[in-house]
Amino acid sequence: MSRYLEARRDLDSYVAARVPLISVRTVEPLRAVRLLREVAGSARRAGLPFWLHTRAAGLRDLRTNAQVQEERSLVAAMDFAAAQLSRRAQATIVFVEPDDLTADSPATRHIAELARLADARSGSIVLVTDTPLWSGLQRLGMSIVLDLPDAPEMYGIVTDFLKEQQGAVTIDWTDADARRAAEFLVGVPEGTAINVLATMAASGHLRRDDVARMAEFKDKHFGDLAGLERVHVDSADGELGGLTSLRAWLRRKHQVMLADLSETRLRPPRGVLLVGVPGCGKSRCAKAVAAQWRMPLYRLDFATILGMYVGQSETRLREALEMADRTAPCVLWIDEIEKGLAGQYDSTGVSRRLVGQFLYWLQESRSRVFVVATSNDVRSLPPELLRKGRFDELFFVDLPDDTDRAEIIRLYYRRYLDTEPDGDLLPRLVVLSDGFAGSDIESAMNEVGTEMLLRGDRSCPPTEFVVDTFVNTIPLSRTQPEQIAEIRSWGRDRAVPAGAPVTTAASDGEPRRRVLVPGDA
Repeated sequence: MSRYLEARRDLDSYVAARVPLISVRTVEPLRAVRLLREVAGSARRAGLPFWLHTRAAGLRDLRTNAQVQEERSLVAAMDFAAAQLSRRAQATIVFVEPDDLTADSPATRHIAELARLADARSGSIVLVTDTPLWSGLQRLGMSIVLDLPDAPEMYGIVTDFLKEQQGAVTIDWTDADARRAAEFLVGVPEGTAINVLATMAASGHLRRDDVARMAEFKDKHFGDLAGLERVHVDSADGELGGLTSLRAWLRRKHQVMLADLSETRLRPPRGVLLVGVPGCGKSRCAKAVAAQWRMPLYRLDFATILGMYVGQSETRLREALEMADRTAPCVLWIDEIEKGLAGQYDSTGVSRRLVGQFLYWLQESRSRVFVVATSNDVRSLPPELLRKGRFDELFFVDLPDDTDRAEIIRLYYRRYLDTEPDGDLLPRLVVLSDGFAGSDIESAMNEVGTEMLLRGDRSCPPTEFVVDTFVNTIPLSRTQPEQIAEIRSWGRDRAVPAGAPVTTAASDGEPRRRVLVPGDA
């Protein structure tokens, strides 16, 4: 049963029981009014009066929309309600977005008096608002939360729209495409969903590829979100060198991310935890996933989550994760996750509570939020975060081997010099870059590109200058060899290698973990 049908069932029961005060909590007042009209339109209530007050239209009959009085103020509507409730039974008056009712005030006490009058005459006062009510009002009745449309209801909205456009717009969508579009639109109000569909149909042709564009429109609807930083990506961010196994694994997860899962018990991919050597492309992976999947990228920064007051950090994290659910489908990037969830020296218990809250969301959320979390010091993370089932997979990003370094060198050659390295030069650079991380190679090629820009000729850099630049680049593996060796020793046996698949056993005779990617050569 959809959320809308559940809300209608509860509302119908409350009206039938003549509950004196009914609050409908929602950010979609028009959808709530439609719900009330459906309940009031029941045949068994044909003889019962229902009135509706809005600030713009004043007081009107809920069923016919006929105007009841000229004066449109809320005070006049309350006076009318008091008069009607005093002289007739089983009357229902709906107030849409009245004055602030969150605290004890003259307005809330006036509503409370109307509710008591309604209770004496078997009537009902219905409040449609997007804020919680003062506790003194809550005690007088019952409440309903009309959430945003879920996937089943959104599917109905999408199919109704497509039926209305038949003949006017060329529609290539199948039923599966409509269900995918519905899942992509979950988290936005009904009106916004219709606006997105109408915008896409304005070209006169709804193509199957348009379904994936839903994420772009949805991203524009939300804009800047509290606790989440919007990270803009471009097509160049989609280029990723090396990491062969990880890239193949991500291609398969992308297929599942776009698939219609409504008829299965499968949940969308949860995400990946990347650990390993600094500078080897862990953070770049988040941008690459967002660019290749054409999904918005949001960064969860625990520095902005942590607050100075008790409970503030937990509230901010919950709100940020809720907003991530609403923006889905999206990619959620958590860089250096150990800095927010390690808590080794936290005596307040805040980090432990944040860990519990984050793990619960990872386990229970069914939204299409793909998490890309990175860590340079995985040993400081709580063990429960590494358990299978939290993230879909744990990958170790090691220093690139010869093949991966060649690919990375060609990538940055194209990016900074708009050309390919000479056939004889590439093998020399691969040898010289032994021990380089991807960031070291990028730094060297950026230096070459800068020098050629200053010379006014980027097309053909001198071979010896490129070689000298690589020779003079000192990688982290040489400045901090002990630290890098320790990281590599941990990750080789405890995580799936993100680079080329391992085909040989480890030196101690124990087979290393490998990722299985059926169908990929």
